[in-house]
Amino acid sequence: MGRPLSDSIDDDTLVAACKDGDLAAFECILKRHQRMLLNIAFRMTGVYEDACDIVQDSMIAAWQKIGTFRGDAKLSTWLTSIVVNHSRNYLCKSRQNERHEAYSLNAPFPGGEEDERPEPPSTAPTALEELQDEELRNYLKRCVEALSAEFREVLVLRDMQNMPYQEVAVTLKLHEGTVKSRLFRARDAVKDCMKKALGSI
Repeated sequence: MGRPLSDSIDDDTLVAACKDGDLAAFECILKRHQRMLLNIAFRMTGVYEDACDIVQDSMIAAWQKIGTFRGDAKLSTWLTSIVVNHSRNYLCKSRQNERHEAYSLNAPFPGGEEDERPEPPSTAPTALEELQDEELRNYLKRCVEALSAEFREVLVLRDMQNMPYQEVAVTLKLHEGTVKSRLFRARDAVKDCMKKALGSI
């Protein structure tokens, strides 16, 4: 069996079909890029259900705006910029509605007596390792969520999505030097935050 037809069609061809009103072509684009876009939205917001809503709204917006896509940037970059903008709007609205509780980089990490933690089985050290790995992932998630949006965006796109600096700059409409500067500060903040986490484990 060969690859599905959608895998053999390049993005430019699919975009051209979309501009002619071909919804099936847009569904191919969505299948190709939705995993990456959902990952970005989730890392931006920290809430899976909201990330799904953001991607859905973003894809509706992308379909409505597909006629304006000129191909100056890669399609994935253009779609990412739409998801980032919708994530920003979500975070802004969440703060206004006091639904989103941000973590301070200076806030103490959980680990006091009031925290309930499962006790690792004494006969299975690998279970403890898994628990610690899970804790570290949770701490890292909190550290990333604690960053202001401008720093979180560059960290998510560059370090978590491995997007080239130039594409990050195009996506966020920033100079490449600004991206590198923000990324340096974001990494520094996360590193300091994780030091507090490691000290509490």
